Amino acid sequence: MTRSVLVAGETLIDFIPEQTGPLAAVESFSRRAGGAPANVAVGLAHLDAQPLFWTRVGDDAFGDYLRETLADAGLDDRYIEVDPAAKTGLAFVSLGEEAEREFSFHRHESADTRLQPGTIDDEALSGLDWVHVGGVTLADDPARTATLDLVERARERGATVSFDPNARPELWADEEFSFVETIDDLLPQVDVLKASPDDLAAANIEYDGPEATADRLLERGPHTVFLTLGGEGSFAASTADAPWASGTETAFHDGYAVDPVDTTGAGDAFTAGAIAALVDGVDLGEALGFANAVAAVTTTAPGAMTALPTREEVTAFRAGQS
Repeated sequence: MTRSVLVAGETLIDFIPEQTGPLAAVESFSRRAGGAPANVAVGLAHLDAQPLFWTRVGDDAFGDYLRETLADAGLDDRYIEVDPAAKTGLAFVSLGEEAEREFSFHRHESADTRLQPGTIDDEALSGLDWVHVGGVTLADDPARTATLDLVERARERGATVSFDPNARPELWADEEFSFVETIDDLLPQVDVLKASPDDLAAANIEYDGPEATADRLLERGPHTVFLTLGGEGSFAASTADAPWASGTETAFHDGYAVDPVDTTGAGDAFTAGAIAALVDGVDLGEALGFANAVAAVTTTAPGAMTALPTREEVTAFRAGQS
């Protein structure tokens, strides 16, 4: 049976630099569709796990481009909203020599900060098996309230809720909301957490190795935790409460050797891979390996959304690694 998935959050324009180096030295950029939840939604569509996507873009040329891009990916447009009173959010990306990236956001009162509570009504939520949200929309109201409301009502109706903190400290520096307190409050409402050591550090959660860190996170609410560790691979752990576990389970994957071009969106690709695998009913170890492969392939091309692979491409990549 096909399981229904809803992804909620921002869709932005990523400006990808034509050369590596600090942002101040970049002379030209290429426009790309981005935003972590948008990348996850398109990633799921590419992997044949067709999701619904709730987002909000401005009534401007950038918003038109993003809606066209999401439509070309095959996403249903019922919850892809146009805000007539706001601009589309922008993010300028700088790339280091090893394809690592930094962001400069331009999204003050942008459309993605203006998601409205109740847009996904109770009847629609009752038909969902899985809801995924990210951390960026939690930095601004009313999107913060809308995201928290969605999580609460989804859990009440039995959906699996997954969360990627996607820590961007610059978005929280001057805001009335604390990232640390937000994560503390949200973890008990989350079933599946995907995070990196940098995400955890921003939330004042100590990372002292994957096993010990995952154990502490599992005690705070989620029944499943995925930790992405960059070049060191990834780790996953679940409790007996997880529907894909026959008891407490752990898995480690040391990743795939590739020559990265751009790591933008690799974490989102991992998330899409993990969700797609788990809704297919595979075990935790297979979900981890599949998610790693999706992320690895994504880093071999520029951009985030444009680099997301199909299921056939991931299958071929994994076959070539064995």
